[in-house]
Amino acid sequence: MNDSGTRTRRFVTTCCGALLYFALAVGPAVSGERRSVGAQSGVANAAAAAAIWSADARLVYVENDEDLDAAGTAPRWGYLYYSPARNQARAYSVRDERILAAENLEMKFESPPLEAGWIDSDAAVRAADAGGGSAFCREHQGRLSTMLLMRGAFQDRDPDAATWTVLYASPHAPSLFVMVDAADGRVRRIWRG
Repeated sequence: MNDSGTRTRRFVTTCCGALLYFALAVGPAVSGERRSVGAQSGVANAAAAAAIWSADARLVYVENDEDLDAAGTAPRWGYLYYSPARNQARAYSVRDERILAAENLEMKFESPPLEAGWIDSDAAVRAADAGGGSAFCREHQGRLSTMLLMRGAFQDRDPDAATWTVLYASPHAPSLFVMVDAADGRVRRIWRG
């Protein structure tokens, strides 16, 4: 085979390889599907942006920004940072490792920072399901609705502990709230409302 035929074959092989790589790398984005992830997936990007906004910014709150699946993952998560120096809070919304929105809160939101080492949203849901969430969903046609992580929420006994509050909603019954310790995954409290 001549040099021209060899070059053409290499060019075609290279192009096919590049197209295959592109299809595998961005397949879900091209098809419009969104990948669901745990809450910890966006922390690094939000933390980097928050550090640019204010050197003393600390993560104080996490919540799903899009619908959760039954495993406790979502395509987009929201992260709230508080800066004592600025006396201001700033929210970041992250999907597919990209910050989609960043805005300062007009309201005052002073909250103690979350300590490192909190369990991810999927582990919190497993604990909440075992603590009554699964039974609620079966009995009341319920579904996992909202998850939020912060310190001091809904508890008086230990306001410094970080907890996941897992909310299950039903069209036929009052919602079920399951509070899960963000350090050890233990169910701390359950209530309806």
